[in-house]
Amino acid sequence: MAETRQKIQWHPAFAAALEMELLENKDDLEFEREHNLNRKPLIIDCLVIKKKKDIVIKNEIGKFFRKYNIIEYKSARDSLSIDDIAKVQGYAHLYKAYGESINAIKFDEVSVTLIRESKPIGLFKYFDENNYIVSNPYKGIYYIESELKFPMQIIVGKELIHANHEWFNLLSDKVTKQEMARAIKYSRNVRNKNERELIDAIFEVSALANKNVVEELKMGDEDMCQALMEIMKPEIEEIRLQERRETTERAIRVAVKSLRRFNTSDLDIKMTLMEDYNLSEEEALSYLQQ
Repeated sequence: MAETRQKIQWHPAFAAALEMELLENKDDLEFEREHNLNRKPLIIDCLVIKKKKDIVIKNEIGKFFRKYNIIEYKSARDSLSIDDIAKVQGYAHLYKAYGESINAIKFDEVSVTLIRESKPIGLFKYFDENNYIVSNPYKGIYYIESELKFPMQIIVGKELIHANHEWFNLLSDKVTKQEMARAIKYSRNVRNKNERELIDAIFEVSALANKNVVEELKMGDEDMCQALMEIMKPEIEEIRLQERRETTERAIRVAVKSLRRFNTSDLDIKMTLMEDYNLSEEEALSYLQQ
């Protein structure tokens, strides 16, 4: 149970970080998280749609965008190979094919972005050996300029200029104390509800991945400690709720064993559990079957 609770869910935080990175153009873009490509479970991490074709995105990551932009995020433990490229290009083909009418989405209106913390060395070696044209217009950003039907950029988080991409920088387990503190100070001045929720989603993951940094900040500054507690409140409440559930479950199992020692019938035990612990009949029966 503890391992499940501590498993870091990077993808929701990535979607929040992407919106924060592109915040300057928030009114020009539409974000769809986990966009379903079809009735079957084919889901892309994020779809970003430019509301107007001629809008210029200020963030370096968004300069590559066309009208419809398929974004896939790979955590540090995920591989990124030529087969992953083929899969995401396939997503782009399906997205184009599932337009509302024939050719409603043009080939030249779709782009693909892949984001990973570290550079996929094997993939770039493949590009080199197979004569792909790859350019590097900005630090940490690579354009794949040949061999692909849909234009693609690969974002390498470690190589980005951190000062320009602070939100993506937080999607790492190597965030420095100074970087974490700077982001927290920024977040304390945010009053917009949507932006606040995005920042909280990023911090919930970043704090789990950088526990040592968080502990250092909590020990060194009372204001910083308070800010962290506010940010981590949903996570803390979830942990406390889970602990209460586990305590209740243990108490119910003990009660069942005790009642059985006194030869209490399963029917009477079921009725007792339903009354004393406010369980449904199905829930009570599940404890009797354990």
